[in-house]
Amino acid sequence: MKVKTNDNVIVIAGKNRGKSGKILRTMEKEKKIVVEKINLITKHIKKTQQKPGSKIQHEAPIDVSNVMVICPNCKKATRVGYKILENGKKQRVCKKCKESLDKISQTTKK
Repeated sequence: MKVKTNDNVIVIAGKNRGKSGKILRTMEKEKKIVVEKINLITKHIKKTQQKPGSKIQHEAPIDVSNVMVICPNCKKATRVGYKILENGKKQRVCKKCKESLDKISQTTKK
C-alpha cells in the first residue's frame, strides 16, 4: 500500500467524500485503513447487572482506493510515487511537487 499510519488523507469516494483525517491503522491484507473521525459507526452495548446499556461510536475501516494522500509540503491531494535513494532505500514522493512524503527521511537528509 502507498499509505502509512499517521499520513493525512482526504476521502475521494463514498458517503464521507471531501472529509480528511489522519490514518490510525492500516490493514495490509484486506487493503483497508481506519481514518480518524471518518466512517463512524454506532455500536449498541447491551445492559448488564454491572453496567447500563450504551451506544459507542467508533471508526470503521474503508478501502484504501477511496482516499488520497495530502502532501505535507504543497497541501494538495496527490498520487504517490517512489524514488530510490543513494543508499538503496525507497522513498515516497509527491507526484505534484516531487517532495518527500516520509517525515523520517526528511530529518536524516543532509
